[in-house]
Amino acid sequence: MTDVAVFGATAAGVAAAVGASEAGAEVVLAGPGTHVGGMVSGGLGWTDVGDVRALGGFARRFYAAVAEHYDVPLWGVRGPEPHVAERLLVHELERAGVDVRLGESVPEAAVYVDASYEGDLMSTRGVPYAVGREPRELHGETWAGRQPATRPGKHNFSVTLSPFGDDGALLPFVREPQLDERGWPKDDLGAGDGGLQAYAFRVCLTDRVDNQLPFEAPEGYAPDDFELLRRYLAACSDRLAASDLLGLVPGLLPNGKCDVNSIGPFSLNLLDGSNRGYPEGDAAERRRISERHLHYTQSFLYFLSHDDSVPSHIRDGVAGWGRCADEFIDTAGWPHQLYVRDGRRMLGEYVLREGDLLDGRAQPDVVALGSYNIDLREIERTWRYLPEYVREPAVFNEGYLSVAVPAYAIPYRSLTPRREDSTDLLVPVCLSASHVAFGSVRMEPTLMLLGHAAGIAAGLAARAACAVQDVDVAVLQRRLLDAGQVLSL
Repeated sequence: MTDVAVFGATAAGVAAAVGASEAGAEVVLAGPGTHVGGMVSGGLGWTDVGDVRALGGFARRFYAAVAEHYDVPLWGVRGPEPHVAERLLVHELERAGVDVRLGESVPEAAVYVDASYEGDLMSTRGVPYAVGREPRELHGETWAGRQPATRPGKHNFSVTLSPFGDDGALLPFVREPQLDERGWPKDDLGAGDGGLQAYAFRVCLTDRVDNQLPFEAPEGYAPDDFELLRRYLAACSDRLAASDLLGLVPGLLPNGKCDVNSIGPFSLNLLDGSNRGYPEGDAAERRRISERHLHYTQSFLYFLSHDDSVPSHIRDGVAGWGRCADEFIDTAGWPHQLYVRDGRRMLGEYVLREGDLLDGRAQPDVVALGSYNIDLREIERTWRYLPEYVREPAVFNEGYLSVAVPAYAIPYRSLTPRREDSTDLLVPVCLSASHVAFGSVRMEPTLMLLGHAAGIAAGLAARAACAVQDVDVAVLQRRLLDAGQVLSL
């Protein structure tokens, strides 16, 4: 038996393990997979930082190490190469003397920290949780629930495209909507439907030929699956470049690399709703969903770089890039971590919600600050009649939101279960927050801050043999401040 067991070798899990060790606890970091760092070493190189003044503690320590590695000032690069991120995080674990057991289940411990993206330990220990977006009325949130079909922006289609093929069947990568009594698609604005932000693989590409692996057609590649993309390119090709589809920015990351994100209405995000079974799925179901996303990613990149229907300036622009030969070596240059933007969310002592963020509300038990926009990626691609009175079917992406927030306090109570549910568990990633609030909290630097706070709290609870709810918050806050955490601006 150990003092603290951390489940999930995400960057937040590393921060938790280091924090618990620095609090004097014996620590084991365990979980599935063979890599340390989660998305930070799994393709998410570009760092969404928000207000850098809010980033202290472990997150600042990590990004200072990144700057030192590249011999630049702090924030002189906006993120490390994936293999560099993993190396730096492993070094933190080694320095702290953490017992790392990748590929193993969590051992018996006095206190547990669930730092996984999915919330699996929380679930197996019987702590209640939510999945997906809730209705507006549940927490009185303006931005909750289903969003308008007609919201403009770069993540939606600027032209009317039919969602149906010549045979009348729905095109691939479009989700069938719910219909009303007339047989028309329903809006249900503000309704909760359990929808999840799109998952994706954040691919690390390079424009340096000497480090490139080519895009190849995966087994079962079907170019006609991209009929909707063909139509979009045919309608808008004169206004589009390769960067509008893939966010290709030379030099975005060091050494000629680029972290490719979901840019535009047809992107690396898979929007057919196939991720909805992932958070509560078993290992086989999750593997199937992950493989579907990887196949989509490989097919999408090959289509853009090889298909004759793609305008030549776009095709050539994509073909000038390739996978990095020196990244993800054990997975053939493809990321080893699926970007799980939404998993479970604990129903804990306090549910952080939209108003806490928008109003920058003070919290007496603050353990970290968040500051990034409420950033909800698209939920699904579906269709409706636009304009409704002429019944012309049009495909659209639904669910994207970007809402500015000030720096806001995240309370310790959002990391703790309700006392009747568990007294020996802390949850810094799948924390107690609404779907809207989680859209901001989910940024990796913020999760590192929360992981570090949870780790120190777990160490204090283990050494005092007390419930996590009974940790002296004033002592915890002093420990965090001593470690450089920012608790107020």
